[in-house]
Amino acid sequence: MTTQLPGTLADRVRGRVVRPGDDDYDEARRVYNAMIDARPHVVVRCAGPDDVAAAVRYAAETGRALAVRGGGHSVPGFGTADDAVVADLSLLQSVDVDPEARTARAGGGTTWGRFNDATAASGLATTGGIISTTGIGGLTLGGGIGYLCRGYGLSCDNLLAAEVVTADGSVVTASAEEEPDLFWALRGGGGNFGVVTSFTYRVHPVGTIYGGPMFFELADAPAVLDFFRDFIADAPREYGGFPAFQIAPPLPFVPEDRVGDTFVAVVSCWSGSAAEGERVVDRFRQVARPVAEHVGPMPYPALNSAFDPLVPPGLQHYWKAAFVTELTDAAIAAHVEHGARVPVVNSTMHLYPINGAVHDVASDATAFGHRDASFAAVIAGMWPDPGDNEANVRWVREYHAAIAPHSAPGGYTNFASADDAHKAAENYGANHERLRELKRRYDPGNLFHLNQNIRP
Repeated sequence: MTTQLPGTLADRVRGRVVRPGDDDYDEARRVYNAMIDARPHVVVRCAGPDDVAAAVRYAAETGRALAVRGGGHSVPGFGTADDAVVADLSLLQSVDVDPEARTARAGGGTTWGRFNDATAASGLATTGGIISTTGIGGLTLGGGIGYLCRGYGLSCDNLLAAEVVTADGSVVTASAEEEPDLFWALRGGGGNFGVVTSFTYRVHPVGTIYGGPMFFELADAPAVLDFFRDFIADAPREYGGFPAFQIAPPLPFVPEDRVGDTFVAVVSCWSGSAAEGERVVDRFRQVARPVAEHVGPMPYPALNSAFDPLVPPGLQHYWKAAFVTELTDAAIAAHVEHGARVPVVNSTMHLYPINGAVHDVASDATAFGHRDASFAAVIAGMWPDPGDNEANVRWVREYHAAIAPHSAPGGYTNFASADDAHKAAENYGANHERLRELKRRYDPGNLFHLNQNIRP
């Protein structure tokens, strides 16, 4: 069933327009976080930048909010809203790789899994997330933390150009040569400045990596975190792992009698030679004996998708984020106390190192405003049962409150929840004022406000 739309939006686009009453409306309105149950005015399955431009203009003409959905992983559910016009980019997933130039151009709805598979065919990769079903768009626009950032910088540091639909419905290219101010703002300013319909990245030689998870007893957590803090300060840039707190899932490498127990974990990713990677990862075994591990050579896309089964669509999500300049002993103690209380197998805390190549970029070179941070922490509350919402949200909030005194102001916007909107200035950091100036220039009416919003 398809119904003609007011304002002739259906006549303006090549893609499918879905509205209430259509057979696939409930599927079209669904997003990754099952806490979000919005009923948008329409969902436009955009077939190209002209469709995106039509959706942008239609939202402005009708006075409705515009929601932009790439991978749909936004924890606050910014990819939808009640009575909103949703520009769904999920059809825009082409990936074109130029192995000689070491570049890759990908549609704005591409997931990291699709991107990694395409670039891996040429032995190449760029910094992405750690869940392959995440969209490249939201992650890149917020900065882009992942396994390869210590070696190659954030995702946004590898962005060479973007095709953007601006608030007036124009389609422009943003790069160092064209629209340089817009290009600057896109690299860390979130979705505040337009809808990116394609991204062109610099890609790097990354084929087989050495790594995987190691689980250690909670009693060893202080020693493991203390070692990681010292190790990562000057670790070779080929190393891109992180510590975490994790309930052991039922996997073949986990002893059957330890499934369901909580551990401190270290997930390693070494992008150099396997022999050297083995020597580096073995240093963790000198700190404590792993209870379980699955470490060895593997294709980079295999590691990037390894945790996908733990975070399927349809979970309840509530997250908090913090930047850390120095991981103090007091901070480690707070992590050990609260990380040990991780409530379900889907929930976790990850402590991502963001030094190395991330620190090579000047703090004002891109919009990402926290180049002085050494770590980005995320307390990722994820669970299947809505009946657990109150208790598990409380775990996230109490954990975040415990590490806040030992953290820098603000947190990574890609990890922020909807109730962090008041922290925009802190979350965008040193570049917030320039971002506000550019917001007034590119989106004075704040059409793009369903995001960690920068008010004009």
